[in-house]
Amino acid sequence: MAFTLRQLQFFVAVADQGSVSRAAQKLSISQSSVTEAVKELETDLGVELFERHSRGLNITHKGHQFLRHATKILSDVSDARRTFLGEQAATKGRLQLGVTSMVAGYVLSDILARYRRAYPGVEISAIEDNGDYLEHLLVGGKLDVAVMVISNLRDRTALQSEILEVSAYRLWMPLGHKLNGADIIGVDDIVSEPLIMLTIDEIEENTGKLLAAIGAKPHVAFRTRSVEAVRSLVATGAGVALLPDLIYRPWSLEGDRIESRDVSGSLPVVQVGMVWRRGSGLPQPARDFIGIAQSQRTIRQRT
Repeated sequence: MAFTLRQLQFFVAVADQGSVSRAAQKLSISQSSVTEAVKELETDLGVELFERHSRGLNITHKGHQFLRHATKILSDVSDARRTFLGEQAATKGRLQLGVTSMVAGYVLSDILARYRRAYPGVEISAIEDNGDYLEHLLVGGKLDVAVMVISNLRDRTALQSEILEVSAYRLWMPLGHKLNGADIIGVDDIVSEPLIMLTIDEIEENTGKLLAAIGAKPHVAFRTRSVEAVRSLVATGAGVALLPDLIYRPWSLEGDRIESRDVSGSLPVVQVGMVWRRGSGLPQPARDFIGIAQSQRTIRQRT
């Protein structure tokens, strides 16, 4: 039996809310309906999407993978419906958008493609820069919305943010690396390894904090602002890298020569989200952009 849009909606709601009860409340239906839909979806896919425990549930790695597909399907359906509602013709104007380097290619592109299809009458002006400068432009009213790494957002008083995706750090290493055969890889196992450091957004800062927490100075073999350079250097054995999972692409150039593994211990996470000036009256194009982004978010911050 093929899965249904209803099952996808319930699954995304559970992943979004972090529990069946909160998802049911959000959807205004019974918990049993949500539970049954998720179980049917798991049976159809042949995988466990959630790990159940006494305090609730956690989404599995397979669940994370399917969540990307589910949100894309639901967003595409929403786009198709919007085509026949005439919303494109109703919304015009200008959207002033900011984005940080890593986010531009790995998060923003899908959101922007959907937004352009839904609102072709809106003129989009985008700027790519570091997070601090984008915060300055937002506070000064020069940007409507920024899509950026927000884990270390500086000005939380003047700015409002919403998480779109949370990505854990994983260890990248070349095929055949000695650590690949280990059952469990800990942070202390990689301290002596030559490290390829990505220096965009907050990646270098977080990696340094991680190693400093265990009293070790990282052995940095190479610093680069290019994700593709990191792939090539790791693939050819120049070192290992600690990077958020959202930029791991096994099908990319050199990607099939890299292993990605979980690392035990308290690693930081990268939060990617939308940011806008707190208390400001957002123009309609900006509100529509936020709505499009919300419709395809993969993981929301859980409290």
